[in-house]
Amino acid sequence: MTENIKDKVVVITGASSGLGAETARQLVKNGARVVLGARRVDRLEALAEELGLGKDAILGADVADAAQVQALVDKAIASHGRIDVMINNAGVMPLAPLELLQIKEWHQVIDINIKGVLHGVAAALPYMKTQKSGHFINVSSVAGHKVRPGNVVYAATKHAVRAISEGLRQEVKPYNIRTTILSPGAIDTELPGSITATEVAKATQGYYAQNAIPASSFARCALFAISQPDDVDINEILFRPTRQEL
Repeated sequence: MTENIKDKVVVITGASSGLGAETARQLVKNGARVVLGARRVDRLEALAEELGLGKDAILGADVADAAQVQALVDKAIASHGRIDVMINNAGVMPLAPLELLQIKEWHQVIDINIKGVLHGVAAALPYMKTQKSGHFINVSSVAGHKVRPGNVVYAATKHAVRAISEGLRQEVKPYNIRTTILSPGAIDTELPGSITATEVAKATQGYYAQNAIPASSFARCALFAISQPDDVDINEILFRPTRQEL
């Protein structure tokens, strides 16, 4: 599962914790060269120290700002001369019923979960076109397949990630670029902490406490997709805890 990973240059957004941080750990363990971005620079610095990386491997980056994502990708190019994989991982999950009218949160989740992915594509695609190679990994969710009461806006953003990724897959065929959607279910991360609706937060955190699986499950899926030979394009992996019904 770890073939074809050594020396690949991988940029990860939302890398300060959870899925991004654990994927960075597994990539470094298998010889990849990572460049990590997130809003929480102190957490990035701690992760870089843990992994034995220099300051040139991290950059504070809010994916809602296209210029900051561009700076992150440009840093990878400046440090390594290429970008092999762009993992658009940053995301938030402020679940709430529509009737609560959490309009500010609606804008936030759209800015991060949809625009953030597009900003990652915009930053990396020109370099990958020139290289005639590359791999986008965009993070959707089980919510990108199923809409439920209380997750409508979040689910809409994750459906959008799948639509963007499928359109991208078709458009980049002339450039030998691969695309993968990772759609996890309940994973043990800080994501439920972005829920401000009290009752929803309580129910979600309780469910995750009982059912969530480790972030390493996501990292294994990412490494599986990256490790494939160049003529194999893993387009989507949908996975859940065995216990998760929906």
